[in-house]
Amino acid sequence: MPDPRPAPSSRGRSERIWIIGASEGIGRALAVACAARGAHLILSARSRPQLEALAAELAPARVEVQPLDVADRAGLDRAAQYIRTGGPVDRVLHLAALYDPGRIADLDPARAARIVAVNLTGSFNLAQVGPTVLRPGGQLALTGSVAGYVGLPQGQIYSATKAGVINLAESLRAERRDLDIRLICPGFVETRLTAMNDFPMPAIITPEQAAVAILKGLDARGFEIHFPHRLTRSLKLIRALPYALSMRLTRRLSREE
Repeated sequence: MPDPRPAPSSRGRSERIWIIGASEGIGRALAVACAARGAHLILSARSRPQLEALAAELAPARVEVQPLDVADRAGLDRAAQYIRTGGPVDRVLHLAALYDPGRIADLDPARAARIVAVNLTGSFNLAQVGPTVLRPGGQLALTGSVAGYVGLPQGQIYSATKAGVINLAESLRAERRDLDIRLICPGFVETRLTAMNDFPMPAIITPEQAAVAILKGLDARGFEIHFPHRLTRSLKLIRALPYALSMRLTRRLSREE
């Protein structure tokens, strides 16, 4: 049965794209790629200096800078109100996240709460606020992670929040038939966050490679954009197994085994 949702917006100078989490990593690479396609960009993250430096680098592309913290609902509402004055947005791409690898027992509770606030509550905030700036049939993409597919050693609160984002995106997709709701689930990408890992990261790719995969997926139909497939398909298989089998596999990854 064909998907009744609107087709993705066509590429070109008519696109207005709001990227949250644009100051570094995948979000920054996406901003560069979208600017090269001629899009009008609205870039958000917590760091104004980083956003302004990126905007200067992207000149002469049309770029607006709107610093914000997705965990601050009032600040997000103000940013959305300002963005609406410039006209409707074609795509809202949410990539902002915090990460802190390690065992659950070792994580500081205050740090855990902050990760939940940014990763999960921030995505919830975007799920409510993002549609208010979109054109009819516009696209809203939330970023989960393959870490949200299954509980893994050292995944701790980050993986739990990403599992929540996956569920949130699924619910939003079911509820908002008027919008093009998407879920992005990257594997390991070379960023400041993954640089904190002290374990081998299979199939790791660059932010630029991730941006190419994301835009290809956003331009096509389908709900989830996951990559690289040589990693994501293996984890999807583990997720589909009964617990008796899947947990036997994940326990082997623990350093305590």
